[in-house]
Amino acid sequence: MQNPYEILGLNEGASQEEIKRAYRELAKKYHPDQYGNNPLRDLAEQKMREINEAYDYLTKNASGNTYSNNSNNNYENSSYAADYNSIRADINNGNVGSAESKLNSIKTRDAEWFYLMGNVCLRKGWYDRAYNYIQNAYNLNPSNPEYRSAYENLSRQNNSYRNPYNNRGYNDRDNSLCNLCISLWCAENICDCLGGGMGGC
Repeated sequence: MQNPYEILGLNEGASQEEIKRAYRELAKKYHPDQYGNNPLRDLAEQKMREINEAYDYLTKNASGNTYSNNSNNNYENSSYAADYNSIRADINNGNVGSAESKLNSIKTRDAEWFYLMGNVCLRKGWYDRAYNYIQNAYNLNPSNPEYRSAYENLSRQNNSYRNPYNNRGYNDRDNSLCNLCISLWCAENICDCLGGGMGGC
């Protein structure tokens, strides 16, 4: 995570009152509900996630005056670690509905949240959504090997999905189509020779 003080526009060691004031001002400015269907809504949502994560970090670590970037920034450091462990267990046991419900009840959406929601979407067969969620997880925490591996695997699959003929013989794919076209052309010519078009044969 980027330095949370920088995200909130504060100097390190800012008081809790200053942190709350900065959070409220930024939340008013970037809350996605203000953007309606505006294309900037996605950027506002991303910014709001960063603001929430920074605020969450600073309020949970009130005793520290400075931010150390040595934290792993994975879900074990999150206040939602117990929820995330439970959600992982649900996904592994195939309880996708339960996992999704628990994820939807979590307001702060950090990298682990996006990763787990991506896995829920994968289990449901929603591959485009899964790709977007896992891409978000990777973007928020690119140093996490689990997120990186999932993102790279999905990127490869996504490319194969979007270019389905790259791995197949082009001629094999078109043989049956060519045969059909030739058959229709022959039938049309035969019908014409017999005094009728295709509709009158």
